Amino acid sequence: MNRLLRRVQVGLLLLGSVMVLTAADTGSLPSPPVAKKVAHVTEVNGHKLVDNYFWLRDKPNPEVRAYLEAENVYTDAVMKPTEAFQKKLYDEMLGRVKETDVEVPYKEGDYFYYVRTEAGKQYPIRCRKKGSMDAAEEVLLDVNELAKGQQFMSVAAFAVSRDGDLLAYSFDNTGFRQYQLAVKDLRTGKMLVDHAERVGSVVWANDSNTIFYTQEDAVSKRQYRLYRHAAATAGPDTLVYEEPDERFDVYAVKTRSDAYIFAISASHTTTEARYIPANDPTGEWKVVEPRKQGVEYYPDHNGDSFYLRVNDTGRNFRLVRTPITDPGSKNWHEVMAHNPDIMLDDVDFFRNYCVLYERANGLPQMQVTDLRSAESRRIEFPEPAYAAYSYVNRVYDTTEFRYGYQSPTTPASVFAYDMEKGTSKLLKEKEVPGGYDRTKYQVEQIYASAADGVKIPISVVHLKGAKLDGKGALYLYGYGSYGISLDMFFNSNIFSMVDRGVVAAVAHIRGGGEMGKSWHDAGRMMNKRTTFTDFISSAEYLVKHGYGSKDRLVIEGRSAGGLLMGAVLNMRPDLFKAALVGVPFVDVMNTMLDETMPLTVGEFEEWGNPKEKAAFDYMITYSPYDNVEAKNYPNMLVKTSFNDSQVMYWEPAKYVAKMRAMRTDHNVLIMKTNLSPAGHGGASGRYDRLKEAGFDYAYILTQMGIQQ
Repeated sequence: MNRLLRRVQVGLLLLGSVMVLTAADTGSLPSPPVAKKVAHVTEVNGHKLVDNYFWLRDKPNPEVRAYLEAENVYTDAVMKPTEAFQKKLYDEMLGRVKETDVEVPYKEGDYFYYVRTEAGKQYPIRCRKKGSMDAAEEVLLDVNELAKGQQFMSVAAFAVSRDGDLLAYSFDNTGFRQYQLAVKDLRTGKMLVDHAERVGSVVWANDSNTIFYTQEDAVSKRQYRLYRHAAATAGPDTLVYEEPDERFDVYAVKTRSDAYIFAISASHTTTEARYIPANDPTGEWKVVEPRKQGVEYYPDHNGDSFYLRVNDTGRNFRLVRTPITDPGSKNWHEVMAHNPDIMLDDVDFFRNYCVLYERANGLPQMQVTDLRSAESRRIEFPEPAYAAYSYVNRVYDTTEFRYGYQSPTTPASVFAYDMEKGTSKLLKEKEVPGGYDRTKYQVEQIYASAADGVKIPISVVHLKGAKLDGKGALYLYGYGSYGISLDMFFNSNIFSMVDRGVVAAVAHIRGGGEMGKSWHDAGRMMNKRTTFTDFISSAEYLVKHGYGSKDRLVIEGRSAGGLLMGAVLNMRPDLFKAALVGVPFVDVMNTMLDETMPLTVGEFEEWGNPKEKAAFDYMITYSPYDNVEAKNYPNMLVKTSFNDSQVMYWEPAKYVAKMRAMRTDHNVLIMKTNLSPAGHGGASGRYDRLKEAGFDYAYILTQMGIQQ
């Protein structure tokens, strides 16, 4: 991870692969910060939770910022010997990026839209050409210009009116994922007066004048209101719908057919959809099917029917068709039955074709059906571990479906699939400069046995012909929450590890969605500990089978994967050399007891509600912050952002403060807080993100005993 040079003045020695801070050298390093203790007691379910670091939640308090700054000073001192290594890694990573590039264009209306980048510029430039790619370029949104004078910039919504004249987009310049709506007249290049705060989804009606947008609550950050807005006006806007149930968020989508707009209310387990014709923006919103607890359905449109992906008869979803005139469940006609072995992840409709996105054996699959003949074909993917997904497909009446494909060794690629002929054509594979040679590497999909005998998929990449003798460096990443699948995307940064002999692995543990809904169910709520034991089993399997040594094993997880890190470090600190714990959800009890916090109420269906005794008694057994003990822990790097809205900075800050006070080892614990505007994913600019990656990789590699 960090290049630990033999610099006595910084007080670090590298003895074999063990990092030791010697007593004789401590005068050269600042002392690790010690946070003051102010007892805060919460009584719930007959328990008293004593939180000595609750005061760190007080963001305006200058003592809070001073503590975070002191942690950064200490981290910088510990990491100073690695600065040259960080720069070397940054240069390597940048050397694999084609800095000036153009993404594959997509057609929408009369235009071809595309995104391009320019060397030296942090952000993308969004452009279009009318009629053909030989026409003159029109720059719609140069995010570099938008970001001038800002330390952070993220663009979320990007929607052009049907007539092509107006662009509605949303942007965040704080990192707090709080987006503002803006509208630009593409004919004049002028910004219009339109403005709204805390905006989520943005959809145009067919009149090219009406915008529907959702807005989040200022405190909970729940998208709960749907508004109708007239373009080129300053409002006030018409409230169309307000979702009363705090478990539910609202988002709006428009069908590819341009015929309907849906407003979908969704919790983690239940949905309900409303709809209007896109030609009638002031029309009455009707409900497709009233919500039923535990049933999710997601509508699309084709011809005279709505098609619904619904899990009413099984967790992995089936597909039904229903008449638009009366779409309730009494009129549902099954098109494809539920399959307990195959997850129906999503559905895309074109005029004469349907694309099914499925998951089988832990891998994404695609099936294309001709709606006229009912003939189906599968798109074949050649590698043992990969990612496959829809590209941008805005044309409804077409025989061409565009999809993306990549793997740990195949760069991001875009294909055009002829739905009539069943053939794929490569449109572009992203160039990787610097002499990248995919034949140097081997990708494996292996399976570890969990404690209950279930097979846990692990994706592995290493140098071809690597000597797997149990002595090498090993990196293991995990997540395992919300039913999210960790598909194997191409990440050119990883070769800065693998080229140095590291075996890099991803554990597809329960709680994720790799094997369908049942895989998620087996690692959520009162099954959550399974996620952690699966990860431990995966690490043990890799070590046992020679993929690496536990003395050189570094693990990483971020966000809910940071919860995973905190839990497994409490459960098996002896198994790991070091951990990178990113923006970690580690203060489970305090956060889930506070219903004013963003995400809390909605996530009762993922973690449980600790105000209920049974849930409390279970959650308290794994909450990382509550289970820090007086024992030895591995080396740790904890990362956060002061403006993170998903996992508040104080969770990792409190965790580190408590860990410092209780752990009995002399291993190194450092925390890095991005105090500049930055978000849950860190910095926003691509070069800034690479610098963060260089820092992280320097830490990881040094912990493995790799210094250059």
